[in-house]
Amino acid sequence: MAAYGAALALTPYLLIKVSWVIGALLGLVPLSSEFDMAGWVVLNVATIGMAATGIVTALALVRPWGMRTPGAAVAFCTWVGTGFLVPLLPFMILGSLLGPEGGGEAGGGEEQSGGGGDDGAAMPVWEGWLIEFGFVGMGLCLALALPVYLRRRWPDAFAGRVGEREGGTPSGPPWVVFVGAALGAVWLYWAVGGTAGVAQPAARYTNWHLLTGTAGVCALASAAAVWALTRARPAGLPRWIPMALGWLGSGSLFAWSGWKLPYTLVLAAVRPDDVTLPENLGVAAALHIAAVVAGAAMLRALVRPLRQGALAVP
Repeated sequence: MAAYGAALALTPYLLIKVSWVIGALLGLVPLSSEFDMAGWVVLNVATIGMAATGIVTALALVRPWGMRTPGAAVAFCTWVGTGFLVPLLPFMILGSLLGPEGGGEAGGGEEQSGGGGDDGAAMPVWEGWLIEFGFVGMGLCLALALPVYLRRRWPDAFAGRVGEREGGTPSGPPWVVFVGAALGAVWLYWAVGGTAGVAQPAARYTNWHLLTGTAGVCALASAAAVWALTRARPAGLPRWIPMALGWLGSGSLFAWSGWKLPYTLVLAAVRPDDVTLPENLGVAAALHIAAVVAGAAMLRALVRPLRQGALAVP
């Protein structure tokens, strides 16, 4: 049921995005001042593809054909999907409690509206609620459905305790642990108010602090998880704990920085007067590149000991 709920929760988002593209092409939806027609269509077509992939992936977790789908495809899509959405849950809860001010959305400006911006064409409130419902619902339902699917398809992947398979021999690239820890330290430093590497301190708002802090926690959690599994310490710790933390944390690094990197590079190239990011664009781009590479390497380190065993399924 959770997998069906995930697909259902994201369907309104998909339909809203389709309506934005069609409306813009027909001249019925005013564009945000940040985008021209081509940019608006490309951005929303990309998110339509992401939403459709998320819905199909959710159904794959519960339908019989999902067990016949190549394991690598399901694993990658769920890794990216949970990396995107599960870290949004604490962000949205804290954001609703704190009442975040000042503009800026989780997607780095993408969800402003079907025409929202300085021209006053704001997204209807009901659309905003449906979009948030889609993100929260998909994240919660994926968090429930994915472990069930993994247990059915790869029952031994998360079983046992740390050190039983590694044999106490360190393995894996240790550099990803240092990169993940460094990324987490920088993002948490920014989240609590640090200004080194921040070009526009006045542009920071509550959502930015919350998202940056969440990213920092995910980076540190994934670094700790990879360290525990590759160094076989602490011995005796249930294996599913670092595997789950590593899965979510590395997925968050890869997915969010992979999404933000092109946006940051475009801003660095175009330098629009009406769009600013708090952080120095060069520093931000370097951090996102490091996060994408480290996230992918962390996933490789997590599954390496299992390739000949529990995950060796086509």
